[in-house]
Amino acid sequence: MNDKEVERQVETILGKLSLEEKIGQLNQVGGADFAPGPKAEDQIRKGGAGSVLWLNDTQRFNELQKIAVEESPSGIPLLFALDVIHGYRTIFPVPLAMASSWDPAVPEKSQTVAAKEARAAGLHWTFGPMIDIARDARWGRIVEGAGEDPYLGSAMAAAQVRGFQGRDPSDPERVLACAKHFAGYGASEGGRDYDPVYLSETQLRNTILPPFEAALKAGAATFMSAYMDLNDVPASGNRFLLRQVLRQEWGFEGFVVSDAFAVANMVIQGHARNRRDAALRGIKAGVNVDMSSYTYVENIAGLVADGLLT
Repeated sequence: MNDKEVERQVETILGKLSLEEKIGQLNQVGGADFAPGPKAEDQIRKGGAGSVLWLNDTQRFNELQKIAVEESPSGIPLLFALDVIHGYRTIFPVPLAMASSWDPAVPEKSQTVAAKEARAAGLHWTFGPMIDIARDARWGRIVEGAGEDPYLGSAMAAAQVRGFQGRDPSDPERVLACAKHFAGYGASEGGRDYDPVYLSETQLRNTILPPFEAALKAGAATFMSAYMDLNDVPASGNRFLLRQVLRQEWGFEGFVVSDAFAVANMVIQGHARNRRDAALRGIKAGVNVDMSSYTYVENIAGLVADGLLT
């Protein structure tokens, strides 16, 4: 099936979906017992889920997929997603160590193996690579990236995307890549995770953004918006990042998923008045999939009814 045929099929399916089912495709549900919100089965059965995370069990993948395909109104299959950072079954050196090789072939080969193993288990999508530039060793997630240098970070970002996705993301031995965390997450004040980030546009464009652009050019199908405030605006409600830079300047055509609960967290961050306002700000800023805060499924239909969203 070529791209035009795929597009026609997608448009046909979209034309048949109810508003609630469309909103459901923007909702990522938690598959683990600790996940907040309704049971995954209940959300999936009514067409209220497009993807599932926090689950790493092939039998459960099959059970939930069966519900999606056979019992949901539209029968659209689910995407199963998981953090595959440095190997799935076969364990490789951590990303910081692979970057220390200064050889992009190292992470590309490693992530090719990881993709093959993850896909065989039933996963379609990994929340990686993490390509945050980090220059404060106190930051707890520095091990997941390539360190402090944007040139090295760009080379490693592109290599990991190639390893995960290959040339054809529909290849049954590949998974979708996700460039995260867009953007500036690794530059938090004092190295404290989730703390605010203040960067000049020069710092942002010369240091932080190059690895993300390299990931995009390598074909990254998805991006993940970050948790924290960037210059006093949460990254998951930041139109400058998600619309001006990512969509308009770089021409990104994939989709953006929030980090866990990040849409609802805009209330805590003081950027949104309530969860309804957070849903409006998130969707308008350019976050396409709400990671497990259920803010979109609870509020978007009402926002459409009130004329605040088309």
